[in-house]
Amino acid sequence: MNRIAIGQICSSSSLTHNLKTISKLIDSALMQDAKIIFFPEASDYISRSATHSKKLASQSPEFVENLCRTIPSLCDKYGKKIDVSIGVHLPAIQLDEKRPDDRVRNCLLYINHKGEIVQTYQKLHLFDVDVPNGPVLKESESVQPGSKVPAVLDTPVGKLGPALCFDMRFPELSLKLRSNGAELLCFPSAFTVKTGEAHWELLARARALDTQCYVVMPAQQGEHQVNLDLEPGATDDSSVKRISWGHSMIIDPWGQKIAEADPQGEDVQLVLADLDFAALRKTRTNMPLWEQRRRDVFGDYV
Repeated sequence: MNRIAIGQICSSSSLTHNLKTISKLIDSALMQDAKIIFFPEASDYISRSATHSKKLASQSPEFVENLCRTIPSLCDKYGKKIDVSIGVHLPAIQLDEKRPDDRVRNCLLYINHKGEIVQTYQKLHLFDVDVPNGPVLKESESVQPGSKVPAVLDTPVGKLGPALCFDMRFPELSLKLRSNGAELLCFPSAFTVKTGEAHWELLARARALDTQCYVVMPAQQGEHQVNLDLEPGATDDSSVKRISWGHSMIIDPWGQKIAEADPQGEDVQLVLADLDFAALRKTRTNMPLWEQRRRDVFGDYV
């Protein structure tokens, strides 16, 4: 059995509160025999602003340490094993002493059942949008971009190609991961409502068809409590609202949804699916795209 789970959540600005929610979902996934649970981007926190994010990121290493202790404890509780894929923020890395950089890193961690961090992938593509006479969203102002294609991981449910949110709009990453052996891809995300409504499912199905992989889409859903970290009695004059699209889903290599969250249900949900790798192999055999790629024309980047 190749059962996976998505832990759909609605992160707040309280890392302690978020970890409790995540722990409950891991517990539930273990009870239902999932071998991996996938959590969204920014599972550690959603902030009010870039400045607030930099402050909260200083707490993220402790969040990760506590999670790494929680996973084996829950596995021991049930006598089962589960790995965890989770999106978090991490403090900046100084690459140039002459140019200090305090931007956080948007990373995807793969943590095994022993609580060991097997991989840290830093998001390559940052969500920078400057619409004329419209919204301006510049993730790069507060987030350091990654610079490396992540390695494909051997997992209990097949070979995993990791990515993060905005990465899904750039098919060359997905194609490269498939060429490197991926059988499933994940895109942990915190999509806006407008872009989610327009493109979330479309992009998921497109990447599945491009690569003939299972595509796992863990999402943040709902209105985030971005003031939950404030001390009792403290106030914040920010009126910012952060709302995520949600609609977590799992797509098969033929582009069909095999599991999805209930969009009318609670923000926090567990989504389960059993992956059929015989069906994956059949899809790739019947439509041998990788044998037909014109590398003589386009090069060998995929």
